[in-house]
Amino acid sequence: MMNNNNSNFALIMMNNAIMEQQVTDKILSCNRESQKYGLVLNKQQALALAKTRTNSLKENKRVEFNSGIVDKLVLAFCDSPYMMKETYEDTLHEIINLFYDLKNNTWDTISDDDIIKFMKNAFNNRCYGSLDLLSGEALRLSEHIHCGGTLKTFKED
Repeated sequence: MMNNNNSNFALIMMNNAIMEQQVTDKILSCNRESQKYGLVLNKQQALALAKTRTNSLKENKRVEFNSGIVDKLVLAFCDSPYMMKETYEDTLHEIINLFYDLKNNTWDTISDDDIIKFMKNAFNNRCYGSLDLLSGEALRLSEHIHCGGTLKTFKED
């Protein structure tokens, strides 16, 4: 007989698998838009991105009840002049992790859409496609929020 902890763990794992499949399907549906820019993900790559989402949520001790952030990130970034076919998947893994880090580090004071807008604008403009520079911008924004600032009062250098 399974004890309560084992059955709870089994339910959580089953829920994770269902959510990862939903996220994978949503990512694959983004191919219709991203292929206009020569960027397409296969099922394995989409599943890997869904797993990155799951791991990032765990690392950041976050819970997400819908599956809509990763596809929003894919659609937001697929038209970037800095997205290259050869590094597309790897870049998306970094962007997903950065999104959840930034969401946590800004204490949920900024909406998902505004964080995505901020990240895309910084990536395409100030950061010239550099994930290291984007990470630095995210850190600067977090520090600004911690000091009582808002996204609107953040100075983009």
